[in-house]
Amino acid sequence: MASEQETFETQTAEEILKWTIATYGPRAGLASSFGMEDMVLIDMLAKQGGGLTLFTLDTGRLHEETYQTMERVRTKYGLEIVAYFPDRQAVETLLRQKGLYSFRESIDNRKECCRIRKVEPLNRALAPLDAWVTGLRREQSVTRTDVPKVAEDADHPPMVKINPIADWSEQQVKDYIEDHKVPVNPLHAKNYPSIGCAPCTRPVEPGEDIRAGRWWWENPEHKECGLHRRG
Repeated sequence: MASEQETFETQTAEEILKWTIATYGPRAGLASSFGMEDMVLIDMLAKQGGGLTLFTLDTGRLHEETYQTMERVRTKYGLEIVAYFPDRQAVETLLRQKGLYSFRESIDNRKECCRIRKVEPLNRALAPLDAWVTGLRREQSVTRTDVPKVAEDADHPPMVKINPIADWSEQQVKDYIEDHKVPVNPLHAKNYPSIGCAPCTRPVEPGEDIRAGRWWWENPEHKECGLHRRG
């Protein structure tokens, strides 16, 4: 896929989405946590008439504002949202054995929580698919600087992972949202550039990295939940 990758790098996000719809149809899933980047892709998808599977991982600990944004997507765009939840028994066992905030005690504990609430549901979501689309951008963090626009997913081969706005800046995302009147999560207006589970997300301070509010008690090089492998 090397030569194809070079071609994709020169294409716009809309062109890549159009190719994804034509190539995979509903066998490609748009993974959304309903942050700004995902809302841009949802708006682009709706403008192209849909055609992909739109899914989300409901960890059970999301902000109320995130659920409000999901509902705005459903009503504004008329798109079905397929929600995946963590395994009930796994969550119950974790809480009984380690309590509600074990993820703040160590990186291993935090990754365990992410594995139960995010990674396992993601694997179920991807099982019937051949490709998935994400809103990853290279400037988001040190773990994402070399994200390709289209490549085989190293974690789920031979699945293809598609990142149409990998080369976008944060300002490009904001400009698209303003120009196209895209609804966004109200938390963004409260200095939450990156939004995850409520206990693991805080607003960022002026001058901080845009991912500084995620798992803020950890070092930047550890700030992935397992959904996206570094590089």
